[in-house]
Amino acid sequence: MSLAHATRDSTTMLRRNLLHARRYPSMTLNLLLTPIMLLLLFVYIFGDVMSAGIGGSGADRSAYIAYIVPGILLMTIGGTVVGTAVSVSNDMTEGIIARFRTMAIHRGSVLIGHVIGSVLQSLLSVTLVGAVAVAIGFRSTNATVLEWLAAFGLLALFALALTWIAVGMGLISPNAEAASNNALPMILLPLFSSAFIPVDTMPGWFQPIAEYQPFTPAIETLRGLLLGTEIAHNGWLTLTWSLALTTLGYLWATAKYNNDPK
Repeated sequence: MSLAHATRDSTTMLRRNLLHARRYPSMTLNLLLTPIMLLLLFVYIFGDVMSAGIGGSGADRSAYIAYIVPGILLMTIGGTVVGTAVSVSNDMTEGIIARFRTMAIHRGSVLIGHVIGSVLQSLLSVTLVGAVAVAIGFRSTNATVLEWLAAFGLLALFALALTWIAVGMGLISPNAEAASNNALPMILLPLFSSAFIPVDTMPGWFQPIAEYQPFTPAIETLRGLLLGTEIAHNGWLTLTWSLALTTLGYLWATAKYNNDPK
């Protein structure tokens, strides 16, 4: 098939997935509520205590808002892609994929539609959560236009990486409930990162786990771009994790999809 044919079919599948998301928004809204609730909880209930722990006794709540928002944005992406795993699993178990296989469409367009649609939904979710963060006091006054563009690129790349992993999880799941459970680490991993507290305040044995998992370098890089903190080695770690997860997820998902007899 030609590139034009593949692009046309992928665009059709993307439109299909976006229409599904628009018609059945409950999954996206439920997953979106989690980071918003955590943001409000930690800022308004624990904000004064947490800001004192980060910036000393003279710190105010605004210091903790600035600290927590990058982590919440990455957590939002992790939550959004859980819906992707469920959607892929539904496609595989409800018979629609079997019908697509009998049609003269580009074989990979189904997965491409899911991936692009998920990345777009992730970025939209990040924008909505970011708007809530700005409304309660988050500011990034020192970031340049290039740093904002780099931050947006980081979020898009990280969303792409997690989406391909979520697609693979959806393909191996026998039903939507299993897909949701399999993708649960996307939501849990940020809780064990530097999203809420600095890594150096954690128990010594746990610090390497928190520091080198995928979310912590991405969070610290995003903080550096938006708040001017030191990025150090976190930049290349984020790039390495993102490219590795994208490659792994792509190979895993396409192999499973191509070999699936259903």
